[in-house]
Amino acid sequence: MLDKIFSWSKKKPDEEVQPQIIFGRYSDNNKSVAKVEKWNAADNLFKEKKYYESISAFFEYLSDDELGNVIHKQDGNKGSFEFYQGSKIIRGHYDDKLFEAEGFLASMPQASVPVMRRLLEMNFTLYYSRYAINGDNISMLFDSDIQTANPSKLYYGLKELATKTDKQDDLLVQDFTALKAIDTDHLQPIPEEEKEVKYQYFKKWIEETLALINGVDQDKYSGGIAYLLLALAYRIDYLIVPEGKLLLALEKIVEIYFRKDDRPVTEKNQEMIDGYQKLLEKQKEDFFPFLFRSKFTFSIVTPQNYKTIADAIYNANQNVAWYKDNKLPGIAAQISEYGLSYCQYSYSLPRPITEYFHLFMMINYGDFFRDIGFKEEYYKKETGEYNRELIFQRIEETEARWKEKYPELKFKTDKLKFDNEVAFNQSFTTEIEYLNLETK
Repeated sequence: MLDKIFSWSKKKPDEEVQPQIIFGRYSDNNKSVAKVEKWNAADNLFKEKKYYESISAFFEYLSDDELGNVIHKQDGNKGSFEFYQGSKIIRGHYDDKLFEAEGFLASMPQASVPVMRRLLEMNFTLYYSRYAINGDNISMLFDSDIQTANPSKLYYGLKELATKTDKQDDLLVQDFTALKAIDTDHLQPIPEEEKEVKYQYFKKWIEETLALINGVDQDKYSGGIAYLLLALAYRIDYLIVPEGKLLLALEKIVEIYFRKDDRPVTEKNQEMIDGYQKLLEKQKEDFFPFLFRSKFTFSIVTPQNYKTIADAIYNANQNVAWYKDNKLPGIAAQISEYGLSYCQYSYSLPRPITEYFHLFMMINYGDFFRDIGFKEEYYKKETGEYNRELIFQRIEETEARWKEKYPELKFKTDKLKFDNEVAFNQSFTTEIEYLNLETK
C-alpha cells in the first residue's frame, strides 16, 4: 500500500526512493478482487460447516499483505492469531468449542472504584465485546461458540473490540491517574527530522488560518470561517497524523461544529478558534510523543454510498463562487479542500478516491511534502505553474491500478482548470464528484 500510494509506482534502480510515510486514517475499504473472494469463500465454507477453513479464509481477507497487520497460525481444529489496531494488539485463539480474542487497555495496580464505574457504564454501549479485569490489567474481550462464528459476526465483533480498545486506552489513562499505559512496545518511532517538520507545519497552518480569519468580517463570513477551521482539522489529521491526546484534542474541535446544540455558527467558530489557540501553545515535548507509526486492521469510520461522497463535494463547491466574487480566494480554495477532506476524515473511502485526495494534497501543500522528503513538484506557488504532465500521469496510474475492481473509473483530465488555485481545486474535486465507482 505504501509503495502504491506514496511512491506511486515501481521505481527503477537509479531512481530516488520516496519516503515511506503513512498519511491519514486507515481505510479497510480497499480490498482487492482477490481479497473479496476470500470473504465469499469464508462465508461459503461456514455454511458448509467447515469452520476452521472458514476462519482461515476470514483472516486472509482481513490481512493487508503490505502492512503485515495480521498474524494467523492454524493447526488442525485450533489456531491462534494477533492483529494490530493503532496503539493496541488484539490477541486470540480458537479450538473446537470457542473463539476468543482480547485486547489490553491499561494497567491498574490498585483497584479504583471510579475506574470500575466507568467500565461498567461503558459495557452497556457494547454489542459484541465487554470490558474485563485480567489480573492487574483492564482488557476487552470478545468470544463466540465456534459453531456460530460466521464471518460477519467475527468481523463486527473483532472490529468493535479493536477500535474501542485503541480509543479507550488513551481516554482511560488520560482521565484516571491510577492507570498506566501498557502493551505499546510494537509502536514504531518516527525520525526526529519528520517530527520537527510536522511540528513546524502544525503551527504554521494554524497561525495562517487564524490570521486569514482575523482579516475578514467574522459575522458576514461565518460560513467560510467554519469551512477554514474544519478543513484545517482534516488537513492536520491527514498530513500530521496525530495520535493519543493530540488526536483527541483535534477531534473535540471538529465535534464543536457538528454538535446539535442550536448555537449560532459565529459562537461555534470562536470555540473552535479557542481550541486551536490552545493547540498552538503546545511545546515539542507535548507534541512529539503523539507522533508514531502504527498498523491498523479496521477503519474507525464506515463506507458510504458514493452519492453521499459526491453530494458532500458538490455542496461545498456550491459556496466557492460567492467567496471568489467577494475577492476572498484564500477561503474559496479551501472550501473545495473542505468538501473532499471532510469525506476522507468522515468516511472509509474507496482506495482510488484516497489516492486522488492524496494527490490533491501533494499539489496544494507541496512545501510540506518537500520538507518531509518528497522530491516531486506538482505546483509552484511562486509562479502559479502546475506540472500538468506529472498530475495527469498520477491520475492515470490510479485508474490503471484499480481498473480491475472499478472498470468504469475514468477521471476526465481535460476538464481540469489550471488558471489559479481556486479554479484547479474546484475543477479537480468536481471531477471526483462525477467518478463512477461501480465495482466489477
